[in-house]
Amino acid sequence: MYAVLETGSKQYRVSAGDTLQIERLDVEAGKPVTFENVLLINNDGKLSVGSPNVAGAVVTADVVEHIRGVKTIAFKMKRRKGFHKTIGHRQELTVVKITEIKG
Repeated sequence: MYAVLETGSKQYRVSAGDTLQIERLDVEAGKPVTFENVLLINNDGKLSVGSPNVAGAVVTADVVEHIRGVKTIAFKMKRRKGFHKTIGHRQELTVVKITEIKG
């Protein structure tokens, strides 16, 4: 059994026991979280597709920890002008472990 859920404007294919890194949630580590934006559920070949969400479908997960992602570098430069600029970014992430899919 697997489901496709949406959080942080991204879609993830999850099943029970999976661990995900998603955008930061305002939930303390060790607490449960529920996702109601479930777009699709596959239950042993029986497919349920929502428009846009599957009615009554919920994915529950436990928050494992809050981390920071890898650093990405944006380097801007204009040739022969002496202009160069370096900008770095680290995304705030939440690690969740999927416990149950109801639908």
